[in-house]
Amino acid sequence: MAILWQKRVDNTLYEVRCAGKTRRLYTNGVLHSQYNPDQVITGSVWDLLLLPALCVPEESIKRVLVLGVGGGAVLHQLSCLLSPDILIGIELLEEHIYVAEQYFSLTQPHIVLHRADAVSWLKAYQGAAFDLIIDDLYGHEGGEPVRAVPLCKAWVNTLLSNLSDNGVLVTNTVSPDELNASSLVAESDMEEHFISAFRFSTPLCHNAVGAFFKQEVTMNDLRRRIIATPVLERSERNGLLRFTTRKLL
Repeated sequence: MAILWQKRVDNTLYEVRCAGKTRRLYTNGVLHSQYNPDQVITGSVWDLLLLPALCVPEESIKRVLVLGVGGGAVLHQLSCLLSPDILIGIELLEEHIYVAEQYFSLTQPHIVLHRADAVSWLKAYQGAAFDLIIDDLYGHEGGEPVRAVPLCKAWVNTLLSNLSDNGVLVTNTVSPDELNASSLVAESDMEEHFISAFRFSTPLCHNAVGAFFKQEVTMNDLRRRIIATPVLERSERNGLLRFTTRKLL
């Protein structure tokens, strides 16, 4: 795999590597994002972040917030498969934003990237609510990815306060145990905020993605969307799109 770009900041090494048309962003050896202009589905965790948005009518998702951009894989997917008016990405590291724009071609006019601490940014935000919020806030320890912001009740309440009346909240965790221990699942009052909730997983990685809906959702809704979307149907048939779901609420 060829190295296209690298930069060291203190003890952190940022790299963009390529294999064919696929480009991957690594931070200290931890894969943060990958992008292939000819392949919407990645065959990894970013597909799990995308799928919940396909469970609801496309016209219901116009304002999207992604916390933790990396190289912007899921922003590309959402832009390709939905028609949002605006996609806002919040990213702490200027190196990741540079890579997203220069190597991952994340320059569409409806995509806005902010370099900021996601917690501080969202607490200070006073604009319109979002129809879809994706919390993908990750760092790394010892070469392994770890969540940067615990899913405690205070953080979950901040997310909820910026979610629209029929909004979708998606959060990425390193394992089913971490998701089950989060305030979103462990706190019984979450059923007061959401009507449907599912865990998405794939045999291709250990992550567990929680998807929480303020409207009634079934996996038949997702199945119909996949069948009706050629790139998704083809990816599933070819074994690239592989996932399982489990009810949480």
